[in-house]
Amino acid sequence: MSDTSMPISGNNWWSCLTPNNHQVASESVHGARLAQAHLAKKCSSKCSICVEENKECKCTDHENRLAITTTEHHVKRSSSFAHSVINMIGMLIGLGQLSTPYALENGGWASAFLLIGLGIMCAYTSHIMGKCLDEDSNSKTYQDLGEQAFGTKGRVLASTFIYLEIFFALVSYTISLSDNLPLVFAGVQIRLPHLHVSTAQLLTIIAVLVALPSVWLRDLSSISFLSFGGILMSLIIFAMVLSTAVFGGVSTNQSIPVLQLRKIPVVSGLYAFSYAGHIVFPNIYTAMKDPSKFTKVSITSFTIVTTLYTCLAFTGAKLFGPAVSSQITLSMPPHQITTKIALWATVLTPMTKYALEFAPFAIQMEQNLPSSMGRWSRTLIRGSIGSILLLLILALALSVPYFQYVLSLTGSLVSVGICLVLPCAFYLKICRGQVSKPVVVLNALIIIFGVVLGIVGTISSSKSLIQSMQRGKSS
Repeated sequence: MSDTSMPISGNNWWSCLTPNNHQVASESVHGARLAQAHLAKKCSSKCSICVEENKECKCTDHENRLAITTTEHHVKRSSSFAHSVINMIGMLIGLGQLSTPYALENGGWASAFLLIGLGIMCAYTSHIMGKCLDEDSNSKTYQDLGEQAFGTKGRVLASTFIYLEIFFALVSYTISLSDNLPLVFAGVQIRLPHLHVSTAQLLTIIAVLVALPSVWLRDLSSISFLSFGGILMSLIIFAMVLSTAVFGGVSTNQSIPVLQLRKIPVVSGLYAFSYAGHIVFPNIYTAMKDPSKFTKVSITSFTIVTTLYTCLAFTGAKLFGPAVSSQITLSMPPHQITTKIALWATVLTPMTKYALEFAPFAIQMEQNLPSSMGRWSRTLIRGSIGSILLLLILALALSVPYFQYVLSLTGSLVSVGICLVLPCAFYLKICRGQVSKPVVVLNALIIIFGVVLGIVGTISSSKSLIQSMQRGKSS
């Protein structure tokens, strides 16, 4: 994983890993990137200095300061091959890794072919997104590709999928927070008079309230460090699971069923969610110094991520067998230091996500406010609405605490469309006349596969979620 044009020294490696205003590496990077894109459009008539600082332009000589175009304000082509690979891997590795052992155990070891197959298909759709971006230099974001392919309706469709993915992902993160917090604070009992909530729910409420001020932040550069924290937490979790397998004293002799076909629809949604990163790929492409290497970046990143997912899935399934939880951290031996580290990493991860994920909502909302409105009024409105949305997500997460089914529903309903269906549809429309018949057939088959997988998975995960809620009410 090195740049063929520039050897990466120790200092360069540090620059790859440290966050900055132009390069964000995390599962939630699309939040910051989309917000920057909206902000750049809004500031098209402002000077470059004010755009870079995310400030309202007050310069009287901004026409003399405007030395570059609007699109260059928010996209600096500074990413090397290594930077881009790290960003794409950081985008892909996240919440989905917690559920891969559970998915493999329930789907059977043969379902690993589905996991690998989805990885290959998603790498291909990432490649064709690069082809679409080659066709129009003005396309910088996932929404731009939608508009390039299908006009305003395409942009609305792409935006709808993006915001659905953000919303459901935050619900899933909050459920994960609620599941893991009681283990982090094992033995702690909190009771409030006249309030019928459990200790786990109270801990979750406290944690979300602690994170709440972050959605009020207006300057996106001030939250870039959160994205680095997100990817660091994901890597720590992966390392701790492997450490448990090697040094934890837990035997890896559990048997894994060959195939459980009836559970494949739910499992497919969990696998699809694990590859839900295509929203930010256009931003990674436009930030590359050499965009012609984007296909190599996609192949390298998906190869590494698919390998890590497969290894983690088999490791967790062999360690815990049928007893494996929907989140691998919940199955790890509670007394071991590796488990405590993994639990803390899992709990801290959602805390790094809220502000980044809310960024596109906030910027879009601020755009729609009257231009005469003052800065503090804008901050108050966007912060208040962001807080209300976060509290709504908290309430929903506490009401539907079924991590695996919410994650599977998200993967089937949203991620399949983002990763498989829409990229192929965009490609066939944008590059029509340039695509050979075999490639047309290939993309049509991927679209059909994605639609079928999405429909079947959505029905199955919705049914399982409803049944779990009914059982929860009756117990």
